[in-house]
Amino acid sequence: MASVTRVLVANRGEIALRVMRSCREMGIPTVAVYAEVDARTPHAYFADERVALQAASPRQGYLDIGQLVNIARTHGADAVHPGYGFLSENAAFAEACGQAGLTFIGPSAGSIRAMGDKVEARRRMTQAGVPVVPGSAELGDEHAALTEAERIGYPVLVKAAAGGGGIGMRVARDRNELPSAFEACRRAAQASFASPNVYLERYLAHPRHVEMQVLADSHGTTLALGERECSIQRRHQKLLEETPAVGLNPSMRAAMASAAVKAAAAVDYENAGTIEFIVSGDDFYFLEMNTRLQVEHPVTESVLGIDLVREQIRVARGERIPAAGYGHPRGHAIEFRINAEDPLRNFMPAPRRVQRYAPPTGPGVRVDSGIRPHQDVSPHFDSLLLKLVVFAADRAAAIGRGRRALAEMVLTGPKTTVPFHRAILDEPDFIAGKISTGFIDEHPALFERTRQFASEPSPLEPLFGGGEVAAAIAAGIVLTSEA
Repeated sequence: MASVTRVLVANRGEIALRVMRSCREMGIPTVAVYAEVDARTPHAYFADERVALQAASPRQGYLDIGQLVNIARTHGADAVHPGYGFLSENAAFAEACGQAGLTFIGPSAGSIRAMGDKVEARRRMTQAGVPVVPGSAELGDEHAALTEAERIGYPVLVKAAAGGGGIGMRVARDRNELPSAFEACRRAAQASFASPNVYLERYLAHPRHVEMQVLADSHGTTLALGERECSIQRRHQKLLEETPAVGLNPSMRAAMASAAVKAAAAVDYENAGTIEFIVSGDDFYFLEMNTRLQVEHPVTESVLGIDLVREQIRVARGERIPAAGYGHPRGHAIEFRINAEDPLRNFMPAPRRVQRYAPPTGPGVRVDSGIRPHQDVSPHFDSLLLKLVVFAADRAAAIGRGRRALAEMVLTGPKTTVPFHRAILDEPDFIAGKISTGFIDEHPALFERTRQFASEPSPLEPLFGGGEVAAAIAAGIVLTSEA
């Protein structure tokens, strides 16, 4: 059995705090790391020990493998949880942890590499019998791209081979658009993933983005834990997720679950991961695998009544997961990503100081947050501030609960996506489940309703003026004189 008795959480913000909470419930001490700009954030105070990162820039410290491994060893940690983002899907980090005698709470470096190379992942999925969108191998030049696009058929997507998350993705609707899309994707791929390699996939009109949570142990058990609908996106990145997916019939759900298990088994996967599919009509195709815990994991936890971080730690220790699964999902859950972005300015990041902050509460409401009042939102990191998750008996009730919770939210200072989410929940097509990855572009009236909601403050806002003691109480932590 691998040792997990003290965990370094190699991340920041809400996901670091989320991991620390599960560890605390399991009686496992944690070590937090923080950049200078994060010195007074909740995650840095919640852990049993906090260590400042030394780096030339705020992001660089969280990406410094040698420094993170050294902190873990010198501060008594025997395990590392990477969260999501940063080094969570970095095979070299997983290897470095293993070489230092640390338990990496995630998949093996081999599995990460196999799924991190998107072209190699497509090849393995095809061999495993998992349906894959028609596409190409890696492309070295524009001429090869033009030839492959003719074979695949326009429109095509140009995608980075070394990364995911929609970063760098471009659509070429005809031969004239392909050269510029090809070069733009190559530049973005080089900047984001240090690799200019790209490939093509057939572009599917009005698709849905549906993913399947998987969990696998070292004893041969791999489970599909249900799907999540992730079609509400801006710039190919998710804004809202829910489970179960709307209108997914039982036979497709079962086929998708079977394909997800095959996909994970094809790379000898262990721990939590997510198989992402693109759904077009009655067909679905493998998109990519996220070899880590997903941002949207709380909706799966809500309908199954489990703690996925706890299960990650159990798997990392070498324990068995139940071969019969965790029971049948119940009810409906929706997650709203509350980002420091201005929806009325094309979701431009709005990193400003948080003034008043009081998250909603009440039945069926969960908030995973990494902020406090009077905290400066750094422009150096992703714009996600918190995740609001609602759970109810069915989708209609969950939508109603989401409306109530969003209206109750007190969060002033930065512009946020709160009013945009309120607009979505009032959109008849969303209520009817008529959604696709192009939903936002196809519903321009959302922005006028967003403008209206943005002018309506929470009825509770006057009650929360802030203050650091109140901030500590709201975050569930205690600020000490060290601050």
